[in-house]
Amino acid sequence: MDEPTRYDVRNYPPRQDSVPAARRRAAWLAVAWGQPGLASDVALLTSELTTNALLHGSVWDRYLRVEVELTGAALRVAVTDPKGERRPEQRAAGDDEQYGRGLQIVSLLSERWGASDRVVGKTVWAELAIDGSG
Repeated sequence: MDEPTRYDVRNYPPRQDSVPAARRRAAWLAVAWGQPGLASDVALLTSELTTNALLHGSVWDRYLRVEVELTGAALRVAVTDPKGERRPEQRAAGDDEQYGRGLQIVSLLSERWGASDRVVGKTVWAELAIDGSG
C-alpha cells in the first residue's frame, strides 16, 4: 500500500457504544478527506471490524484501536484488539443465525482484507479502492 496521505487513530473502550462511535468517525473522515462516495462503505466496514473485535477479541480493561488511512490508492480501516489467538475466519451462517456474516460483508465490500499478528493481539484490516485505482 502507498504511504498514507491522511491518517487517524482512535482508541475505544470495549463497550457496545464504541461501535457506532467508530463508525461515525470513519464516515466523517471519508467525507473530510474528499471521498464522500466511500463514506457509507467505510462506515459499514468499520462497524463490522469493530463489532468482531468487541465480540471475539476484547478484554475488559484493554482498548480497541481503530485506524483509518487514506493513500492515493485506497481507504483502509484497521482494528486492533488484544486477543491474537482468536484469528478471523469467514464462515457460512445459517438462515436462522443472528451472527456470522460480518466477514462475508467485509469480503464483499472491500478490495482486499486480512489480519496481521502483533506482539500482543492482532489487527484486522480492509481496504476500499479509490476511484480510478482499482
